[in-house]
Amino acid sequence: MRSLIVVLAAAAVMALAFWAYRENYRTQAELAEIRDLQREIGQLRESLGVLRAEWAYLNRPDRLRELADINFERLGLLPLDPRQFGGIAEVRYPAVALPPITDPIDTVALGEVAQ
Repeated sequence: MRSLIVVLAAAAVMALAFWAYRENYRTQAELAEIRDLQREIGQLRESLGVLRAEWAYLNRPDRLRELADINFERLGLLPLDPRQFGGIAEVRYPAVALPPITDPIDTVALGEVAQ
């Protein structure tokens, strides 16, 4: 009986050791994947910063003004003037279309019935 308990205990220790071994390697693989993802996130953030800087460089007012001057004949762009805009009173709003009355209610007759 005693040898059976020793054999079962040894088998349990070996099973737990195998489980710990597998979990260790699984954890290491997950940590490596996390490091790769963090590296990729860093690279994407860096490229996003470069793209933002490039966008800011390309949208400089002096550069855009120069491009508008160069392409004036072809595009016909003019600078904005406050007189080009209208006032609020000049805005036309669409008329609200009311649905047709399909079931009229006689309120006078209802008032007389309640008395």
